[in-house]
Amino acid sequence: MIETFTMPFPRVSSKKQRKVYVYVPDGFEPDTLFPVLYMFDGHNVFFDEDATYGKSWGMKEYLESDGTPLVVVAIDCDHRPNHGRLKEYCPFTFEAPELGTIRGRGKSFMKWMIEQLKPLIDSRFPVLSDREHTFIAGSSMGGLMTLYALTDFGQYFSRGAALSPSVWTRPDAVLHLIHRSHTLENSILYMDYGSQELERHTGMQDSLFDCAHALLRMGVHLTFRIVPGGEHCEACWEEQIPFFMHVLLYDGFIRP
Repeated sequence: MIETFTMPFPRVSSKKQRKVYVYVPDGFEPDTLFPVLYMFDGHNVFFDEDATYGKSWGMKEYLESDGTPLVVVAIDCDHRPNHGRLKEYCPFTFEAPELGTIRGRGKSFMKWMIEQLKPLIDSRFPVLSDREHTFIAGSSMGGLMTLYALTDFGQYFSRGAALSPSVWTRPDAVLHLIHRSHTLENSILYMDYGSQELERHTGMQDSLFDCAHALLRMGVHLTFRIVPGGEHCEACWEEQIPFFMHVLLYDGFIRP
């Protein structure tokens, strides 16, 4: 079952409503509580007709076919012009020749998620609300935000999946986030990047390896892959679902 609703995001606009998709597995006892996975770019997660380029991740089909006991909360991004999504999904300011200056508002987004959205999910849906059973995932800028969530909001999230994280925005700032974190130790993280993507940004491979090394030094249980032939698109990220779900659910501790 997927329920959709909208809720205001005052830090962006008091009038703008944000769409939220919530997947709840069927076929379990009525009083069963599930771990919960929060995902960025919610419009791309479930339905092709809502996806930016007409292709979603197909998460519902995967979860149903696998019988995965997991609630998934997918939050729509800021679709406004003038790089609304990039601003919302970045925890720092960065510059790029083709984009200009992007002033990140990632902290505001995460505070909204923690202070407004999470309490609503905890009260309305059958979820285990503690840190151990609360995960987060995203791709591209959403992958960057996953790293940020674990570094600065790790008291709420214990596991994450960062697919094709946009560490190219400011590799130095990403490393700073990791090194200053007090919540990373014993966190579990899946991180990947497509081999075809590496050609798009100079020095990306070194930046990723530096990031992985820093995460390991901070005590993160890291699974890191270079996806053979992997590209920057929903179709490729859909193919990685079995890999990152295995990491998020590893050891079977979440089985009801």
